Amino acid sequence: MKKTIYTTFLILALASCKKDTLNLVPQTQLSSGSFYKDAVQFNQALTGAYTYLRGVATMGIYMDEMRSDNTFFTFYSADRGTGVSTEAFATFIDNSTTSQELNSPGNRYGNAYSGIAAVNTILTQLQKSSLTQEEKEQISGEALFLRAFYYYDLVTHYGGVPLQLEQVTDVDGAFLPRSSADQVYKQIITDLTAAIPDLPIAKTFPQSGRATQGAAKMLLAYAYMSEPNREYPKAEAALIDITKMNYSLLPDYASVFDPSKKNSQESIFEVQYKMGNDGQQSDFAWRFIPKTSSAQMLIGINVGNGGGSLRSGGWNVPTQEMVDSYESGDKRLPASIGVVEGTLASEILTPTAVKSPVGYTPATGVTYYYFVKKYLHPPYQVEWNTDDNFPVYRYSGALLLLAECLVAEGKAAEALPYLNQVRARAGLAALSTATKENVANEMRHELAFENHRWTDLIRNGMAIDVLKAKGQRLKALNGWLLPSTFDVTQDRLIYAIPFREIQINNQLTQNPGY
Repeated sequence: MKKTIYTTFLILALASCKKDTLNLVPQTQLSSGSFYKDAVQFNQALTGAYTYLRGVATMGIYMDEMRSDNTFFTFYSADRGTGVSTEAFATFIDNSTTSQELNSPGNRYGNAYSGIAAVNTILTQLQKSSLTQEEKEQISGEALFLRAFYYYDLVTHYGGVPLQLEQVTDVDGAFLPRSSADQVYKQIITDLTAAIPDLPIAKTFPQSGRATQGAAKMLLAYAYMSEPNREYPKAEAALIDITKMNYSLLPDYASVFDPSKKNSQESIFEVQYKMGNDGQQSDFAWRFIPKTSSAQMLIGINVGNGGGSLRSGGWNVPTQEMVDSYESGDKRLPASIGVVEGTLASEILTPTAVKSPVGYTPATGVTYYYFVKKYLHPPYQVEWNTDDNFPVYRYSGALLLLAECLVAEGKAAEALPYLNQVRARAGLAALSTATKENVANEMRHELAFENHRWTDLIRNGMAIDVLKAKGQRLKALNGWLLPSTFDVTQDRLIYAIPFREIQINNQLTQNPGY
């Protein structure tokens, strides 16, 4: 992915200056008036709008996976810092002031609106440009997809939010009241419907990493199946279209996540990263392994990751219940989860062995931790610098979402082949019937640690019961969990609007329960 191009806008408020001075922009800076001149510049700005997807991926680790029943975190009593507020998301004691730091999960709201602002500027400037019709369609299609994506992320995590659809040029346009969740979903569907004809169908692999018709139809199906008044027939049509495109399952589940197979025939959309020294790298593997004195056995570099709060290890740790939930023979278990053994001193692990979780029984006196393995592809050369992309939509996910949709429509027999196609790749026997429960269970294991489980539970009406049960299990194991943790209610199925946003925009109202 190309480096982001940021445009800078300068407002001069010196009343004593001459009018012509007020209209000047420093020639060393770029403005919307001087930048958007040709397709190259528009695509540079569009590349910048894609980079906010990285914030969605990173924040989803804490707000989707750790919030769900898939994972938790390792409690380090000597290293609290800003990690305390991050832990709040996983234990359901978060509030409107939780994690206001720039790069924290609490800024997911601001990250999405930054992406929307970038897209709105592109779309506004595009209308005034002299680009060819073909160039306008390419840029508009991708921009509308991104705006829909960011709004979907907002509405599924915060409920109804302000609908910003134009480039903000004054104070009046900057601060809007909340729209209803239904209105936000309708805008998502409108944007995607407009975008799809202008997006390409993936034909060659590896793909470029940019939005395609398949990605837009996948998001459209999610919107139809998540909005207050579900539209399953329309979701089915979008998902059937995806099955007629050029996607297919890779033969081996583990290879789906191999950096050498980025943007493969199974990939519908993924967040792009590139290892190197230009700020484009990922670092998921470092976050997921335990805090260690030396990560060489796991990462290939003789350095530790025992400090730095959010940038230290021990996050997104698979729960024992998650490990135990895999069916016998499921090839996805050893591909997704690993076990590291070692000796513990001051809560920092010195690794001595890495093992498979299949049939794992720890020896007496051995300290062990589970960790998410599917993004670990050592050896690496530089700490916190990996090459792994983050999957957003995969073809296997499309097959299972179609199965879920068909079951909801009362077409269980039609859903079964899609469900069993995914199971066959995992090495599992075919099922004789498709149900809401076994489709959801299959999605849990197929898409494990890809930031889907939390919203999947909500969409299927399972979140409250499942997360209360998780809380009971964890409280029995961990005496440090407060009685107030895991008070999972309907209000907690969306997050609080960050307090900072309500301070800035007095037209915003807070979500109930916060």
